[in-house]
Amino acid sequence: MSIKLTWYSHACFLIETNGMKLLTDPFLEGNPLAPVRADAVETDYILISHGHGDHVGDAISIAKRTGATVISNFEIQGWVIAQGIENAHPQHIGGGFDYPWGRVKLTIAHHGSALPDGSYGGSPAGFLFTIEGKKIYHACDTGLFYDMKLIGEEGIDLAILPIGDNFTMGPDDALRAVKLIEPAQVVPIHYNTFEVINQDPHAWARRVESETSAKVIVMNPGDSLEL
Repeated sequence: MSIKLTWYSHACFLIETNGMKLLTDPFLEGNPLAPVRADAVETDYILISHGHGDHVGDAISIAKRTGATVISNFEIQGWVIAQGIENAHPQHIGGGFDYPWGRVKLTIAHHGSALPDGSYGGSPAGFLFTIEGKKIYHACDTGLFYDMKLIGEEGIDLAILPIGDNFTMGPDDALRAVKLIEPAQVVPIHYNTFEVINQDPHAWARRVESETSAKVIVMNPGDSLEL
């Protein structure tokens, strides 16, 4: 079975595997690059990396409409339950869990995590997926950190890395991250949604492919790839 990933811009992906759908950081409404509306998305699981509004996004409305299970850290899990979500599974940094579709472990991420109403959002996270024997590292919002090398020791088939700068790693640090992780393939994300994070992903791709063995896949919002 193949794994299909569709990028909805920013940090939002729809991951389809074995008849199940996972949605990460669903910032769709109010996102100028989003190719779909929140009320048109179907999913079985929603993963929230941290509490900022451009990552929590439309998680609550989508979860209420679809009945999806929300996966997040313990603090965000308590917050989504307070918003009326019935299906939520808490995890925390370094902890993994086996779901019907595969496994996800929460990795560290150097960022913030206040929720949209100002309440505490716990520690920000990245996602290390193991699905159908493939390893996918979705770094979400983070600065560069040397322990990415440890994540790379897992044998990463696909790394999803922010390049926008200002709020996350920029192109230079994202290139250093590729060198630490040594993934087979990499997709740049978290750029061009707002003017302050405008970047040229194709220029970054050329740098990565000239200095590493990774293949860069530059996606447009709505594009899909298969592993």
